[in-house]
Amino acid sequence: MTASTSRGAARLRGRWRSRRGSPGRVRPWHRLGLRVRLTVLYGGLFFVAGSLLLWSTYLLTARALSQQFSVGMTKIVTSKPVTLLQPPADDMLFQKTSADVQQRAATVLADMLRSSALIMVLLGVLAVVLGYLVADRALRPLDRVTETARRLSESNLHERIALEGPPDEVKRLADTFDAMLDRLHQVFEGQRRFIANASHELRTPLAINRTVLEVSLEEPAASEDLKALARALLGTNARYERLIEGLLLLAQSEQELAVRKTVDVAQVARTVLDQLDLAGRKRPLAVHADLRPALAAGDPLLMERCVFNLVENAAKYNVRGGEVWVRVRREDGQAVVTVANTGPAVPPYEVEDLFEPFRRLQGDRVRSARGAGLGLSIVRAICDAHGGAVTAEARPEGGLSVTVRLPGAAP
Repeated sequence: MTASTSRGAARLRGRWRSRRGSPGRVRPWHRLGLRVRLTVLYGGLFFVAGSLLLWSTYLLTARALSQQFSVGMTKIVTSKPVTLLQPPADDMLFQKTSADVQQRAATVLADMLRSSALIMVLLGVLAVVLGYLVADRALRPLDRVTETARRLSESNLHERIALEGPPDEVKRLADTFDAMLDRLHQVFEGQRRFIANASHELRTPLAINRTVLEVSLEEPAASEDLKALARALLGTNARYERLIEGLLLLAQSEQELAVRKTVDVAQVARTVLDQLDLAGRKRPLAVHADLRPALAAGDPLLMERCVFNLVENAAKYNVRGGEVWVRVRREDGQAVVTVANTGPAVPPYEVEDLFEPFRRLQGDRVRSARGAGLGLSIVRAICDAHGGAVTAEARPEGGLSVTVRLPGAAP
């Protein structure tokens, strides 16, 4: 394809998009509900049809009166005797009678037009009301489908619309939706079984390997080379355990929550900081905690894992003598957790990629000994499961600042 052809195709696509409008732009007409649009359409069609009927009746009536008036006047004129000299009084009387008849005809037409317009307006209002009722009755099954779709989640996929009625378009749509729910239910049940089986089948051999290696390290007759090999294998085994645990937790986090409780996120963050004890490590970090009460509704274990991954990443990808800031607050009815750290500079265009599984920054973050690249992926999955959001931005001084927003809960 030549350059001129490509430019021509691009211009055609641009014109077509400009005619269609931008995808994210909603026209005012489309902002109205389908029920209101149908009502307006019904009322508009009635007024157009009524106006045409009114004007056609007016014109036909005016034409009929004009013809009758002309015929009557012709009969009067032809019935008179033809004389050379007609009395002036008869002429004046004839003209006065003609003007009076025309005026009465115009009055009749005006009264008819006024009465017809008033009746048309009243019937139009009645037609709009009846159109709204008809549209409401016709769209009521669709409302039922919509409410069911909103209510359904992974935990209640067993529910069905089960719409009863004639086999029309709406009934076929509801049956198709029920069939789709059947397939989704089977898929989710299969996923649950797979996670349960994988959790057992993958963890058990690794736990056995770890036990055998630890026993071999305690064996007095073992040589130093054998012990060095056992330590290396223990490190590899630990990395695989973290990888499998992260994958299983990621799969569980992407599912619908089975437990929802009111949790104080500040208490969760305080527990995580006590578990990690960043200040007591071989490479201690300065921790700045600002933990204010913030209630959220969700799974306490998943929330703890979310905060744990944020703080662990902030400590893992840090510099010697670095700092970690942990802040919990309530903002706009949401529980907000912000974890920032000092560390290597992060290019802004790579920040979003860190939330993808197995994605790390090049250089300092690429070594698998530090992790499997699932920490922030699990954080995003937990936030999505709770109906929250997570954002991150690179700090100009180096490091990241990650903010998690979870739906708040009443005390």
